[in-house]
Amino acid sequence: MSDEDQSGLLKRAYRTVTPGFGSHEDRGMDSLGWTMFLLVVVLFIPFLPLLLAVWLVTKVFDAIAGRGSAEE
Repeated sequence: MSDEDQSGLLKRAYRTVTPGFGSHEDRGMDSLGWTMFLLVVVLFIPFLPLLLAVWLVTKVFDAIAGRGSAEE
């Protein structure tokens, strides 16, 4: 291509006054996110037996009421 074809037109226009930003890893925020996730998991572990009991009770009541796994 010759210089005449390169008329100075932008190939892509960005409507901003700030410089561009390339993404990068943020290990500090990544470790903080994993720490919060693990903390929530550890806090909810004591509730698992309660959730299991509620689930079992609802299954028993559904079976007694005749609403087993066969839906009409």
